[in-house]
Amino acid sequence: MNSKLSKDQKIAQSFSPAAFIHDSEENYLAVEQLICEQEIGGLTFFHSRHSAAANFEKRAEVLDVSGTLEKMTRLINRYQALSKIPLLISIDGEYGLAMRIEKTPQYPFAITLGAIRENGPELIAEVGYRMGMDMKKAGIHLNLAPCSDINTNPNNPVIGYRSFGTDPQKVAENSMAMYHGMTKAGVGACLKHFPGHGDTQTDSHLGLPVIQKTKEELKNEELFPFQYGIDHGVEMIMVGHLAAPALSGGKEIAASISREISTDLLKKEMGFRGIVISDALNMKAVADMFPEPGQLEWEAFHAGNDILCFSDHVEQGMDKIAENASKEEIEAAFEKVWALKQKLGVFDFKELDVPEFGWKSHSELQSQLAEEYVSVVSGNIHGGELRKLVAEGRLAHRTFFHRGPNSFAHKLEVLFSQNLEEVEINKAEKVVISVFVPSHKPLNWFGMDVEVLEEIRSLVRTKSCILVHFGNPLAMSHLGKLEDFEAVICGYQRFEESQMAAAKFFQEK
Repeated sequence: MNSKLSKDQKIAQSFSPAAFIHDSEENYLAVEQLICEQEIGGLTFFHSRHSAAANFEKRAEVLDVSGTLEKMTRLINRYQALSKIPLLISIDGEYGLAMRIEKTPQYPFAITLGAIRENGPELIAEVGYRMGMDMKKAGIHLNLAPCSDINTNPNNPVIGYRSFGTDPQKVAENSMAMYHGMTKAGVGACLKHFPGHGDTQTDSHLGLPVIQKTKEELKNEELFPFQYGIDHGVEMIMVGHLAAPALSGGKEIAASISREISTDLLKKEMGFRGIVISDALNMKAVADMFPEPGQLEWEAFHAGNDILCFSDHVEQGMDKIAENASKEEIEAAFEKVWALKQKLGVFDFKELDVPEFGWKSHSELQSQLAEEYVSVVSGNIHGGELRKLVAEGRLAHRTFFHRGPNSFAHKLEVLFSQNLEEVEINKAEKVVISVFVPSHKPLNWFGMDVEVLEEIRSLVRTKSCILVHFGNPLAMSHLGKLEDFEAVICGYQRFEESQMAAAKFFQEK
């Protein structure tokens, strides 16, 4: 069939514009028009326009955002039924479908998985496999994950919790483990954001980040996980909207539209033979640079991207590529996309039912993982001493920034047979402080109220405190120095399984 496709049809296979699950009928029809008239190759699903970080379109209607999974299933069936060539369906689900779809299994963030003490790559591969199986059930062929970015800048506004850590070798091994887990499930995956987004201070959804490092420094850090991936057979890499002048002849140009970076470096110098996919082309780092519709799409294609994600100007982009690209460029990108569709079973589409998930086995995996990543990161906890203080009414527990079921507090009550929240602070000799960080992103102190932060720091100055931190570990810097606490337990996330694992450290040993 592919030999009978026209030049325009082949170009169209490189386009994967956004499809919003919660949207107006008017916009659903606009997607149908792209499918029927432009014959696009795929769609990238997002929860809603409001949740797409760079999309600030204001609309008058109030949309019902319930039943997301059911709506996505209906939309995939609806769109696939219209498409002459089955669509490659992708999603950005770094910690599972739950990143975009409520009431689906959520897996730990990369920063959490990076803290696993024993058998990290094996457990991370299992997470990737489970994640991939969830996606396959939901009709998703390609997950735009994992991040191979190294968390070298703690003030990074956009990576942080999305990175497996600060060590290039560990990041390389863990991201490939996640990649292999997903591909084992029969779902495509990609390493991102080439050439490495970890050491930036600008969110590329909003502006162009620039990495001022030498090529040698970049090779040893940012580029290392990608070279590792290439050497270990990775088949897809996403190029980010970030500038690295040392890689582009001194120019501050986004890698995604730089032929020096996306082709000369990635393909020729580093030896990558797989599919290159662009980061979302609606992001402000590149979207505002080209006022003429379609020019950005051509620039990204010419740079070396085989799949253009989240294009806002499909028709004009196709026209520009048809006008400017060589027959060889078009054919090379098309062949890669077509082969990917064959490999992922896209051509075997069958109408979907709303998937069901194995919640019991999911919780069992979460418990297994929590036992490995929840840990005492500073000081020591002596259960016998704490028990004595409880008997004397001199151990208190205070919870901050918490909403929802508090399994940790309940477990402490069971362990000590007393509600420590009732003990007055002025009568307590020690205080267990549990902090449930509201946001995993660093903006506004990770969502923590400044006055409450000062209350915590004041408490630490006057009492011996044990900190139990449920959230991004980078947020701990706002609570004081680790050595100011008698002990610190890092729970990483507020999963019930993480809370239960943290409480175990209070049992007498």
